[in-house]
Amino acid sequence: MHIVEPNEYTTHGYFSRELNPILRIESGETIRYRNMYDARWQAYDPETKLLKQSPLRDGDPLKGHCLLGPVAIRRAKPGMVLEVQVGEIQVAPMGWNTGGGGDDPVLEGLGVGGGDPYIVHWHINTASGTAENDLKQRVHLQPFLGVMGMPPDEPGQLSTTPPRPNGGNIDCKLLVAGSSLFLPIAVEGGLFSAGDGHAVQGDGEVSGTAIECPVQQVDLTFILHENMALETPCARTPEGWITLGFDEDLDAAAMIALKAMLDLMEAQFGMLRKDAFSLASLVVDLRVTQIVNTTKGVHALLPNGAVG
Repeated sequence: MHIVEPNEYTTHGYFSRELNPILRIESGETIRYRNMYDARWQAYDPETKLLKQSPLRDGDPLKGHCLLGPVAIRRAKPGMVLEVQVGEIQVAPMGWNTGGGGDDPVLEGLGVGGGDPYIVHWHINTASGTAENDLKQRVHLQPFLGVMGMPPDEPGQLSTTPPRPNGGNIDCKLLVAGSSLFLPIAVEGGLFSAGDGHAVQGDGEVSGTAIECPVQQVDLTFILHENMALETPCARTPEGWITLGFDEDLDAAAMIALKAMLDLMEAQFGMLRKDAFSLASLVVDLRVTQIVNTTKGVHALLPNGAVG
């Protein structure tokens, strides 16, 4: 097993096909990520029991999400698919999210604009599986990584904000421990990066944040599929199969996710496409993954046991 922790060589805040890999691994190998910073490059300080800013952010040219990587998978080539198996996710005892503020007209329309950014601090209790804020509001934990992905075959340094067909800032709350995420590979070696720990999030991520928190430890296992083809990510989660669509237009994102789901139902269950379409109208749920990352996300969920 390989171990990766944040330092000046392993952290970055953008996607790029030009980044040098920090590791080259074989298909089937596992990486244990430790002490991952949160989206704003903050680490948990056990002495103060607060989050503190990492100096590593000062050296990053774009200062996007703090990502660890990239990792190259030997023999990975464009057109292949990378499966990422997600192990147990151990989050830090402290996190935060936002509740408005600033001059964004969308927030003004919701009645939560104006003033300084409104930050809510959450105390996370992994033993009870809950998080509680200073108002004594309590939510149940459902940890996942907001960002898992690889760069497209494009030049330059690309923002971590929008999700892309090769993954990235997917922000899908179903990608919890026990999930397998399947991503199309666009560049030699894949160049996979991960970060953006979330303790819990609702579909939509409506304020722009989940409970953002550092991740103390997570194991990711990488499987290369040389004869599998995908146009957009899909995943096998504890709830069922999901397919993901991304576009600036929410309707277009929904159609991408639905088309991918029909492809999956044909391939997995040997259905004719019109039969898959008919059944999908009965058992497949279209859910808004997130509406806040410029490129919006929709996922189609085929629950376990829905196809007899």
